[in-house]
Amino acid sequence: MRRATLPLIGLLLHSCTGVVVPPPNVAARAQAARSYSGRLRVKLDGRELRARATVLLAFQRPDGLRIEVPGPGGLRLIAVARGGRLTAAFPADRALYTGPADAAGMEALLGVALTPDEVMDLLLGAPPARVASSEIRWGPAAPRRVDARLADGSRLQVGVEEAELDVTLPPQAFEPPPAPGYRSVDAEEARGLWGRR
Repeated sequence: MRRATLPLIGLLLHSCTGVVVPPPNVAARAQAARSYSGRLRVKLDGRELRARATVLLAFQRPDGLRIEVPGPGGLRLIAVARGGRLTAAFPADRALYTGPADAAGMEALLGVALTPDEVMDLLLGAPPARVASSEIRWGPAAPRRVDARLADGSRLQVGVEEAELDVTLPPQAFEPPPAPGYRSVDAEEARGLWGRR
């Protein structure tokens, strides 16, 4: 009798919450991915920044993260984290920001107080401890939607338009973006450049 009720409970939970719970092997395979490349729709309602954007994101474990935000006239933002450093270029403004790739540094620039590896975990369906609550909707191989509330009250919503796991990414993808003649900006100005509509 107990075995028969477990699938029914899962079906009821699915119908009540809309959360698709993947088979354990799907979640385990996704969370073991060493690299990721995707096109995301991101909405952030943070303490210092509110933004909505299409984001091209790639990562290579253990610490390589690349974020690009396209705009109508080209890339608005190229941010790369690797080796504990975070570098962001704003091509339209010919501006460059550098800082630590820790939770405080990521929040200062992007408004999300998560380390690069915590961003990776969250996108692969394993919310880190710094995430106070989350709802994850799974696709066939990886999360398709992530709705997370961070400990500071910030809310991050990610819709995954497309994503590939364990892709081969060129090492130069995680090198600081070239910025010849760019002026240096601090975190506050950089955040303003990124947060502009």
